[in-house]
Parts: sequence; C-alpha cells; structure tokens
Amino acid sequence: MPPRSLTVEGQEWSVYPSGRSTVYGQDQYGLMFQLGTGPERKRRFTRYTPQGVRRTDAALRDLSDRELLELFHQSQPAWTAPEGAYGAR
Repeated sequence: MPPRSLTVEGQEWSVYPSGRSTVYGQDQYGLMFQLGTGPERKRRFTRYTPQGVRRTDAALRDLSDRELLELFHQSQPAWTAPEGAYGAR
C-alpha cells in the first residue's frame, strides 16, 4: 500500500500502518508518521480505533486529512514508543 501524506507546519510527513495492533485483534491499529529518510528521519507513532472498515489499509484510506492531523497531534516520538523500539536504530 502506498503511504498517505500529510502536511504539518509546512513539512510533508508520510503515513503508514505501523504493523502493530492490540492483543484483541482488530480493535486498534497503529500508525507511523515519518519525515525524511535515513538516520536523520523523524518518526512518530499513535494508535486509533477504525470506524466501519476493519482492514488496516482500508481503514487508513478512510481517514480524512483532518482526522489524520488530529492523530498526528496525539502521536508520540519514536524514542517514547514501543512501536519504534524506543528509538533504537
């Protein structure tokens, strides 16, 4: 699935499913926001509960830009998130 993009304060972030879901299966999905590439990239993670569609790719596609922006503002930096291995490289 190609990433979605989101502009935040003039910077273009790519948005991907993080690959993590909760132990209950499909009740929550993780999202990764990434800015840049290589060792200087910035990553942020959050989780959300999809409404309606339960497949990760379709649920991400169904999110509006406004909803993505809200999720971005709720996200946490990679060094504080288990999805980002707490910032390990």
